[in-house]
Amino acid sequence: LDLLWGTDDDYVALQVTWEFYQDLIGAYGHPDRSRGKKLMTRVIHTLHKGLPEGLEELAQLGRTLWRRRADILAYFDLGASNGPVEAINGRLEHLRGIALGFRNL
Repeated sequence: LDLLWGTDDDYVALQVTWEFYQDLIGAYGHPDRSRGKKLMTRVIHTLHKGLPEGLEELAQLGRTLWRRRADILAYFDLGASNGPVEAINGRLEHLRGIALGFRNL
């Protein structure tokens, strides 16, 4: 990736997005939850402050994270996530969508 980032300015948006992704992963994976919460707070505030042109998707992510920051940061206090439940719900919704074509279930 270092070769890609250094060769062309066309990949600056990708590089910035990748670095924010790495920061998010680093915050969630930090062994010290209080430090992870501080890292996540910094990422959310940085994305919320505003980004340069060309990073519309990342700006949208920043707005979403800002709106849901209380829920996101609660993970670091509670250590629980509703991710597995949402994954199961997503699978059930997908199956329901597939089954709409059947006349006799």
